[in-house]
Amino acid sequence: MTPARVGVFGLLGSGNLGNDGSLEAVLGYLRAAHPEAAVDALCGGPEVVETRYGIPATRLHWYRGEYRTASRAGAVAAKGLGKLVDAVRTAAWVRRHDVVIVPGMGVLEATLPLRPWGFPYSLFLLCATGRLFGTRVALVGVGADAISDRPTRALVRWSARLAAYRSYRDALSRDAMRAMGVDTVRDEVYPDLAFALPTPGAASGPAGEPGRVCVGVMAFHGGNDDRARAEEIHRRYLDGTTRFVRALVEDGRPVRLLTGDEVDRTVVDAILDAVDSPLVTAAEAASLADLMKEAAAADTVVATRYHNLVCALKAGTPTLALSYAAKSEALMDRMGLDAYCHPAREVDADRLLEQFRALEKRSAELRQTLTERNQDAARRLEDQFTALTAALFPATDHAHTHALREAP
Repeated sequence: MTPARVGVFGLLGSGNLGNDGSLEAVLGYLRAAHPEAAVDALCGGPEVVETRYGIPATRLHWYRGEYRTASRAGAVAAKGLGKLVDAVRTAAWVRRHDVVIVPGMGVLEATLPLRPWGFPYSLFLLCATGRLFGTRVALVGVGADAISDRPTRALVRWSARLAAYRSYRDALSRDAMRAMGVDTVRDEVYPDLAFALPTPGAASGPAGEPGRVCVGVMAFHGGNDDRARAEEIHRRYLDGTTRFVRALVEDGRPVRLLTGDEVDRTVVDAILDAVDSPLVTAAEAASLADLMKEAAAADTVVATRYHNLVCALKAGTPTLALSYAAKSEALMDRMGLDAYCHPAREVDADRLLEQFRALEKRSAELRQTLTERNQDAARRLEDQFTALTAALFPATDHAHTHALREAP
């Protein structure tokens, strides 16, 4: 038998730690269960993916300015041409593979600003050409949400329909796809793929000082339907978060600022400027493993980005969510901390501080709850990878089963 040709697809290597963590989890699965597979990527940051994960990678978009606003005629024309070129490039790449995996990520949602001709168009090209050439496309542990913009909703719906396999990171995602007209009868829900990653030990040195609180921040401007209020939402979020950090410092608590994407650095800088104190420091996290180390060394975590929450919960640290979407609330509910959510659009520093203190009073109890929920998540993800093998590598799965039966 020739080795399976497996592609991974998405905005990977582009600065978002959550996306890269999902890739890392899937690569770990492939290397353990299908070490003979030839794996490569079509992704946003091929140089990073090749260097960090050791697999060949191709740039997702022909036009390098794809995610920059095009105002001049030349840039608009280049973007338009890029859409045509990408259709050909994507088809050629898909045709070379037996299987393509989209690892996690919120690829079926628009909870952050998103244009239909951006990633939704790219995902549609992938799924359509996969169906055309008989390449099995799998959306594995992905996030989804109701989408009001009609072109974006249509592209997302058809992408999901054309995929050969779908699973979701929460029940809300599956329900959203069902509401958008996708048959989800065979689709399963599993924990986020990042829960399959190893749990590192706590960070050492100054980052592990007693009483430390990790505050995960985000360059948050609202969602896809909030473009008219984006700056107002951002100012309110930044002001509330800054006031909360200042209150912690006044109580003598060391604060460690975390990010999950390169764009979040502006928020970190703004808080450091506003709260001029040696008690406030910023972490230089390059992976979800780094974020987990930071969270494991903290007494408590307060975080906005979804995968900041995942890392803190997986590290077993009591966590309060600054929630910007239903996916955060679903995650907190799954992990037994549904009472500790605060709206990111309306950060009230005084109310947030009350919730924070209530969370800390139950710290020991919640750490035990998180231990139990993490064990369950690990078992469920073993089921996810078993199901993925059966769906995408049936010949390999049959041979593996036969070998087990023949073993003495």
